[in-house]
Amino acid sequence: MTPTTETMVGIGGAAESTDMVLNIGPQHPSTHGVLRLKLVLDGELITSAEPVIGYMHRGAEKLFEARDYRQIIMLANRHDWLSAFSNELGVVLAVERMLGMEVPERAVWLRTLLAELNRVLNHLMFLGSYPLELGGITPVFYAFTEREELQHVMEEVSGGRMHYMFNRVGGLKEDLPAGWTTRARTAVADVRSRMDRFDDLVLGNEIFRGRTRGVGVLSPAAVHAYGVSGPIARASGVDLDLRRDEPYLAYGELADVLKVVTREEGDCLARFECLLEQTYHALDLAEACLDRLADLPPGPVNQRLPKVLKAPEGHTYAWTENPLGINGYYLVSKGEKTPYRLKLRSASYNNIQALTELLPGTLVSDMVAILGSMFFVVGDIDK
Repeated sequence: MTPTTETMVGIGGAAESTDMVLNIGPQHPSTHGVLRLKLVLDGELITSAEPVIGYMHRGAEKLFEARDYRQIIMLANRHDWLSAFSNELGVVLAVERMLGMEVPERAVWLRTLLAELNRVLNHLMFLGSYPLELGGITPVFYAFTEREELQHVMEEVSGGRMHYMFNRVGGLKEDLPAGWTTRARTAVADVRSRMDRFDDLVLGNEIFRGRTRGVGVLSPAAVHAYGVSGPIARASGVDLDLRRDEPYLAYGELADVLKVVTREEGDCLARFECLLEQTYHALDLAEACLDRLADLPPGPVNQRLPKVLKAPEGHTYAWTENPLGINGYYLVSKGEKTPYRLKLRSASYNNIQALTELLPGTLVSDMVAILGSMFFVVGDIDK
């Protein structure tokens, strides 16, 4: 009989499940920004999630206090670098409200047009980058092709590709180049004619739908609790859009064209569908603005300003429906040429906080799908 040896191995506490802390990021600045997610895992399951922000903090709100009302437009331009025109717009609307200033009608319609073109540019970036994060590389090439078409007309009118610096207190920097509206109309039509690629390549892809349907469901209660806005909120059935509910610029006259896209599911797929459908409607609004501009007589696009611009003592709040959600500026003036306080309420800052409720209870493999569907820019968080 062959002798046998028995060995007892004590495994102690390792036999029990042990929470593991996993850091996602901070990533390199060449991404959408530097964000860190601190996840606590039980095996493959996320039990808690904490977004850690501040890696890109540039102190913009303090810098506002040391710049005059012409210079702060440059600072506001950059927090959401995919929505630069819309960022500028909120600042000048706040200052114009403080001054009680009326903007020429031509400038109002031009601002509305450029804001919607900027909305399309923003959405195209996420329509391409989200499938890329889930492993599909082709849509991002199509997205950048369409972005280039619109970037050409935005660059022609403003001189900038990302940071347009085209808004001014009292209107716009200058009038349109000769023949620009014709080229803009052609670009809008060309982009619209090719948008069905995203329906076919992405929404029609069963792998994409499998990775996103029923994943990362955000409830309407959580939307209200965290102040989530924009396409993310509307994908959860929260029907709020400032362009319709508190019209500014020329949106009050575009009520028959403006459509607010909503979904009820609140999952990753619903958020992507909202973003895609809203892109179509932004192109509709841009065409309506071009039609109205064609009917307007030639006229000024700005107001003459004093050499030193001072806002009267007081305070005001101006909010706009930016591509990623509600963007607001709370302006306090002591009657000087610089703001006493300019507080920024950015869309991404609120939207990203909902991750603390979205991620727990999901698998690590679904984390990328959920994170990508929140459509945020980190510069818009770290102010």
